Amino acid sequence: MQFGVSTFVTDDGINPAALGKALEERGFGSLYVAEHTHIPVKRESPWPGGDELPRHYYRTLDPFVTLAAAAAVTERLRVGTGIALVVQRDPIILAKEVASLDLMSGGRAVLGVGAGWNREEMRNHGTDPRTRMRLMRERVLAIKELWTAEQAEFHGEFVDFDPVYSYPKPVQDPHPPVMVGGAGPTTFDRVIDFGDGWMPIYGRGTDELPQKIAELRERAGRRVPVTMFAVPPEPKVVDELRDAGVDEILFGLPTEPEDATLRRLDALAELL
Repeated sequence: MQFGVSTFVTDDGINPAALGKALEERGFGSLYVAEHTHIPVKRESPWPGGDELPRHYYRTLDPFVTLAAAAAVTERLRVGTGIALVVQRDPIILAKEVASLDLMSGGRAVLGVGAGWNREEMRNHGTDPRTRMRLMRERVLAIKELWTAEQAEFHGEFVDFDPVYSYPKPVQDPHPPVMVGGAGPTTFDRVIDFGDGWMPIYGRGTDELPQKIAELRERAGRRVPVTMFAVPPEPKVVDELRDAGVDEILFGLPTEPEDATLRRLDALAELL
């Protein structure tokens, strides 16, 4: 089993370069960062985590700038999005960003994807919340085409472009893994259709986890990698997830200044 952290990197927390270096020094294998481009002042969409939206949601840095900074000062740390809001991003630009990160890091990029929950936020990007799942599918498929084809083209309902050259190509073969977030009734359909792995949030639809992982792998006909997001740092939870067949655990790391973060990482490292 592999261990990493998932967190919100913000302008009032630890610097991403310092965070990446500290993680690698303590033996962690990965860093996954969240994304919100902005938070609309007038918001009716309920936050899945509770009543009041935490401060760090308002202040996230750009995930790919963040991950590039962490990758630049590390040699082994895998750097990923948890999650990238694909329905709010141009797929041609996103393909280039992830491929550039993969090239710069020597093949350590991971693209975690999701459709998001904040309808007001996605509407500001011109996205209709009612069709966001279909939009996400097409954009991910288009990104994979851009990563792997010399002359990439895509013709769909939402994404449509004639043959193009798109460089750089990723270092990883055939491309960086695409981890699909969520744990809803149709999530496995998306993982099997266009994903390379499953990345649910701990405690949100992850009950009966051994049976669900077995079902996913049976339906896919392959051993689908599973990364568990926002895991509490409890030995019992780690043991349960290992027994369930989870491949990677991401401990939820609160957003704090550098000194407090380093102390927390020291404590987390004992679980490794």
